Amino acid sequence: MQEPGFWDDQKRAAAVSADHSRTTRKLESFRTLESEIDDLETLSGLAAEDGSLEAELADQLADVERRLDELEEQRLFQGRYDAGDAVVTVHSGAGGTDSQDWAEILLRMYLRWAQRRGFEVELTEASPGEEAGLKSATFVVRGENAYGLFSAEKGVHRLVRLSPFDAAHRRHTSFALVEVSPLVEDDVDVEIDDNDLRIETYRASGAGGQHVNKTDSAVRITHIPTKIVVQCQNERSQSSNKQTAMKLLRSKLVELQEQRRREELAREKGEAQDVAWGSQIRSYVLHPYTMVKDHRTGYEMGDANRVLDGDLDGFVHEYLVKSAGA
Repeated sequence: MQEPGFWDDQKRAAAVSADHSRTTRKLESFRTLESEIDDLETLSGLAAEDGSLEAELADQLADVERRLDELEEQRLFQGRYDAGDAVVTVHSGAGGTDSQDWAEILLRMYLRWAQRRGFEVELTEASPGEEAGLKSATFVVRGENAYGLFSAEKGVHRLVRLSPFDAAHRRHTSFALVEVSPLVEDDVDVEIDDNDLRIETYRASGAGGQHVNKTDSAVRITHIPTKIVVQCQNERSQSSNKQTAMKLLRSKLVELQEQRRREELAREKGEAQDVAWGSQIRSYVLHPYTMVKDHRTGYEMGDANRVLDGDLDGFVHEYLVKSAGA
């Protein structure tokens, strides 16, 4: 950063500066913990002689362990895009209104989790279901390690409950697919041929301001070779929506490249591969008992409502630890 001319390239300088800030924060956290562990050793010796200090020792030890877990989590993000922002899309599966309602519940869960983590979230598209819920929704998550964290949620999520849309109130099973891509900059090497694109405009639906349902400002782009579809409806102008949709497409194409690379490595190792709808990662059971279980790690929680309110840290941490050790 001290090299002459460093700030001449503003984009590169911003990226290096952000990387420097992240590394500095990690180093400061590590040094602070080192110092506090030294203090704990001293306090432990005093508590052995004075029992009244045991409660203070336990509190400080718990605080250090919590922050050590946070620092350990940072170590798990080693992928090329892990530290950056993410594009998350939730699709309802087969099952009609129940699955569309489930997609909306998942969206709420992720928005709450992002809020807990202190991330900035921008909803770029939401396609409502015929009766209730959502056919699909896409949002951008901005914050440190957003992609690394949300990538743990890729795959199929299964819900078992008594259907609120069934007059007989029978138990239904619903599915939703979560896709996660890194939000990449324009200079990332992804070839997009204009002839491979089908661009459509339509009237935005749902909440979004006075322009909704009055102009064909929403944009849908289909990448014909891969059949990837992206859409954006939250901007006021068609050109702004198109620009955002192209950024989303670029991100999804990068994720497709990464997926193919992971599948190739998996084939070389003789491992099973995750394949979109074939990769059920987690079950949320609300009837006849309550339980959320991750099928990849075996991690589970009995309080399903707490999970649906955005308490996902345990599930994500277990998956990241397992993946790092794989």
